[in-house]
Amino acid sequence: MEYKLFSVPFFAFFVAFLLFSLTAVCSDLNYNIPEEMKRQYVIGNIAKDLGMDVKQLSARKSRIDTEDSSKRYCDINLNTGDLIVAETIDREELCGSRMSCILNYELVLENPLEVHRIILQIQDINDNAPRFPNERIHFEIRESAVKGQRFRLHEAHDSDIGNNALNGYSLEKNKHFVLNVHDTADGGKYAELVLEKELDREQQKEIDMILTATDGGSPQRSGTAVIHITVLDANDNVPVFSESVYKVTLAENTPSGTEIIRVSATDADEGPNGEVTYEFSRMSDKTVKLFSINKATGKIVVIGEIDYESENNYEIGIHAQDASGLASTAKIIIDITDVNDNPPRIILKSLNNPVPENSEPGTEVGIINVQDKDSGENRQIRCSVQQNVPFKLNPSVKNYFSLVTTKALDREKESDYNITITATDGGSPPLSTSLTIHLLISDVNDNPPVFAQQSYSAYISENNKPGTSVCSVSANDPDWRQNGTVLYSLVPSEVSGVPVSSFLSINGDTGVIHAVRSFDYEQFRNFTVNVVARDNGSPPLSSNVTVKVFITDENDNSPQILYPVPDGKSLMTEMVPKATLSGSLVSKVIAVDADSGQNAWLSYHIVKSTDPGLFSIGLHSGEIKTQRDISESDNMKQNLVVSVKDNGQPSLSTTCAVNLLISDNLSEVPELKDMTYKDNNSKLTSYLIIALVSVSTFFLTFIILIVAVKFCHRRKPRLLFDGAVAVPSAYLPPNYAEVDGAGTLRSSYNYDAYLTTGSRTSDFKFVSSYNENTLPAGGTLKKEHNFLFGSSMTTTDVTENEDEVREFSRRLPKGFRPFIILRSKIQSTFTLKLTKELSAAEAVNRQHSPPPPPPFKTGLPVYLI
Repeated sequence: MEYKLFSVPFFAFFVAFLLFSLTAVCSDLNYNIPEEMKRQYVIGNIAKDLGMDVKQLSARKSRIDTEDSSKRYCDINLNTGDLIVAETIDREELCGSRMSCILNYELVLENPLEVHRIILQIQDINDNAPRFPNERIHFEIRESAVKGQRFRLHEAHDSDIGNNALNGYSLEKNKHFVLNVHDTADGGKYAELVLEKELDREQQKEIDMILTATDGGSPQRSGTAVIHITVLDANDNVPVFSESVYKVTLAENTPSGTEIIRVSATDADEGPNGEVTYEFSRMSDKTVKLFSINKATGKIVVIGEIDYESENNYEIGIHAQDASGLASTAKIIIDITDVNDNPPRIILKSLNNPVPENSEPGTEVGIINVQDKDSGENRQIRCSVQQNVPFKLNPSVKNYFSLVTTKALDREKESDYNITITATDGGSPPLSTSLTIHLLISDVNDNPPVFAQQSYSAYISENNKPGTSVCSVSANDPDWRQNGTVLYSLVPSEVSGVPVSSFLSINGDTGVIHAVRSFDYEQFRNFTVNVVARDNGSPPLSSNVTVKVFITDENDNSPQILYPVPDGKSLMTEMVPKATLSGSLVSKVIAVDADSGQNAWLSYHIVKSTDPGLFSIGLHSGEIKTQRDISESDNMKQNLVVSVKDNGQPSLSTTCAVNLLISDNLSEVPELKDMTYKDNNSKLTSYLIIALVSVSTFFLTFIILIVAVKFCHRRKPRLLFDGAVAVPSAYLPPNYAEVDGAGTLRSSYNYDAYLTTGSRTSDFKFVSSYNENTLPAGGTLKKEHNFLFGSSMTTTDVTENEDEVREFSRRLPKGFRPFIILRSKIQSTFTLKLTKELSAAEAVNRQHSPPPPPPFKTGLPVYLI
């Protein structure tokens, strides 16, 4: 991006267009001010002259700028709007002998950018007295000089101008000379001595007179010189210059000691009267420091630093005089040519730093002013900005440029920029200047926090301590400071009707999630919470993430034995026929474990038995079988203590007692009562009588049952066994696992048994069972156990037995529901269904678990007392 300040081909058009388009925006303010005014002198009121409220001057960052970066002699009082003197002005120092002394300044107002030109006309005051080049003026006049002969005098110099400049000369009264004053072509005045009375060397060899030069100021100032005249013999020729006006062109920065011209004046006289000397006349103080002249040769050399920007021409008077005092004058005009010795100057007038990142393209960031003291081609300036930044320069009023954005900014991608502005002039060789602006981009809350993961999964063991760390979430916000400060919180929700804050808490600063209370795997396996990350911006931005919390099981539940019923008041005994062969199933220990996985894999062990070699128990099935054939020598009463142990670490176990009676008939058990109660032997006879009655009753009931079964078989298809009634399942909470190794029950097993009326000498019937596999369409595996208790007893007997069933159900582990009792005209059936659903996580776990042991075997005899 490059721009030229003054393009020569379009200069006229540009000036006309600029003046026309900015007429309403820019206007000139002209003020006259006397020189030598002290600081704080009020020149005028800018606010009043512009018709502007004083408060706008401060609001719009008003300031005074110089056009050429020179010394600033005025300033603006933002409180009053007054234009005041900042530095004392010396007109002679600034403008020399020029009649017009003007200082140009610019009043710059921002938002919107507006520039007004201020022109100060510096008025001269009479602060300088006329003065002669030399305090003594020497003349040697021959006594033969005729009356009326003229002798030109050195001109006095007054730095003031106009009325305050040199106005006239006067001569001290004497009897030989009078003074004649003349005007020069350039407006100056010089004086001549006119001989009014002939000299007589014999009477007076030397004459001293005082010459006075006065100005026209008020009060009037004057300067004096002494004219010393030595009376000699006659000298009738004056020096004559080769030219009346000498013109010289001199480049600025000409080295000191350089000869610029040699003036020459000739005198026709011979001897001392023909020797000419040269001197400067009418020189300003500044010119005296720049040039010198050789009195004998007339060579003029540079003795100071020539600067075009300070003064571009000089006019010097030269006085040539012979030894007798006859003299003539000439003038030398020195024009200074510009050299490209000043690089462009870049001035940062204003800068909005930092810049908000949401600034629209085209937003003004700063204002710069470019200046060059040189002239012509040396002053033509091109401005540019490097290409890799989203900024450009737009030309504004005169040599002002606006630095604006070119596209949207993003602090997260680039937080600051080093903008290098380069200005190059049109000189040969060209000079350039660079200015680097460090611009900061301020943050805007435009980025929400972003979580490191799309979702989180956390695993925590049950029975954890409150305050245990569950997991940690983390979100990043690329914004800065408070806009990037992330705070975490839980989204209010409920888990099983309980606020999530009762389960978990989160550290708002770190994102660490803690457990508020201890979890129980058997109550619930997993739940989901939402975490929100919110920044601290205004307005705040946020994002959510889902955290899935999985409760892992611990072995905190001992196995629960469902059968035989662990009742200390009643004794459950099963009869084993004497003809039972080796490997026959005689009973089964049924147990469940509320844990899951390997913590619910149960194993069965006989820890104590009446005859250690007679029975064995399935390690995983709990089925009690004979290891050999039963013989007559075996003890009729067999007591087994079975230990059920889970597979947890450490493992938990429960024991139960299994009572077996080896007999084909209850009548063969004369001391059956000793298996349950420790009564006196005197009551044995009574029990035997009761047993015989019970056997008789059982036999009659069995006959009735056979008839009823056959009758029902003709009317209904076979469901459970001969004449049995199908019983619908009752679902229980999924709290307990099965007794096999897989952790849940995979099939339905129905066991039919006959219940006695509570007599300890009742008989039993051996009935087989059947299996039924179930798998819901939803894909969740359900595993069931059905225990059916049938009775061939009368309605009255069934009613009594129902209480025992209820008592049995009350002893079940926590979470099981009571039995569902259904009755038919033929028999009463009691159904217990245990159910547990297998979760997706457990299903995956089961895939890696060892295969379960076989489920319940068929043909299980059950006998309940």
